[in-house]
Amino acid sequence: MISVTRKYNFSASHRLHVDSFSEAKNDEVFGKCNHPYGHGHNYELLVTARGPVDAESGLAVDTQKLDRLVSERVLRTFHLKNMNTDIAAFQKTVPTTENVGIEIRRAIREGWKEAFPGDWPVFEKLRIYETERNIFEVSNEKA
Repeated sequence: MISVTRKYNFSASHRLHVDSFSEAKNDEVFGKCNHPYGHGHNYELLVTARGPVDAESGLAVDTQKLDRLVSERVLRTFHLKNMNTDIAAFQKTVPTTENVGIEIRRAIREGWKEAFPGDWPVFEKLRIYETERNIFEVSNEKA
C-alpha cells in the first residue's frame, strides 16, 4: 500500500464565540479569536489517500480526481468565506479548526464513492494547518 498526500490552500475567516458563554468566558476560552469582527487564516489542507499501486498506470491515487473532489466539495465551500455566516454547518457550531476538520472530512466522505467508485483508493486522513503552530489531524476512522 502507498499513501499519497495532496496539498491545497484556502483562505477563510471565523469568529470563535459561544452565545451561551458570558463575554468574560468567551474571552477566557477564545482570547483574541473572539474578536467581534472575526479574523482570517490562510489554511493549508493536506488530504491523504491510500491504495495499491496500479500495475498499468503505476499510480496509487488518481490525483486529478482527488483535486476535482476537493475543489468541488471543500474549496468551493470554504475559500474566501466567513465560516460563521456563509457555511451552514457553522450556523450553530463554533467554527474551530477541529470542527472545520470534521466538516471537511464529512464533505470528502460524501463525495468519495462518486470520485473513486472502486475499492481503491481509500480516504485515510486530512491535516489542516491553521498557523505554523496550530495543526489539526482528522482521521477517516468511523466516528
